[in-house]
Amino acid sequence: MNEINDFITKAERFLETANLTLNSGDYDSCVSRCYYSMFIITEAVLLTKDLKASSHKGVISLFGEHFIKSGIFDKKFGKDLNDAFDKRLIGDYGVGFSATEEDANGLLNIAINYVQILKEYLNKWLEKEK
Repeated sequence: MNEINDFITKAERFLETANLTLNSGDYDSCVSRCYYSMFIITEAVLLTKDLKASSHKGVISLFGEHFIKSGIFDKKFGKDLNDAFDKRLIGDYGVGFSATEEDANGLLNIAINYVQILKEYLNKWLEKEK
């Protein structure tokens, strides 16, 4: 499925942007791009079960219901996605407070791992679909 590969490519591109913004000191943008990389790869995973949602919370909920509760992915991945969502809200909308370097660096490491693990799942799924 080309759509899944497009999602993978976009998630990886957002991780690259997150790294650039971290290095430039723009921690709010870094946490935002980290979250979106995780969100986009999660949307791709949902497509493997023909699932789509119309909101961020919908994607998070479907992922939890169909991939975390079923044991396909460890509970940690559901928590990581929810935490990234919360940090993204601060990064995108927070006024008077912002993400710290520690927040951004920590979330970037989590996002890199998250995207890698979900990408491996997707690649295996794509191989089966051939």
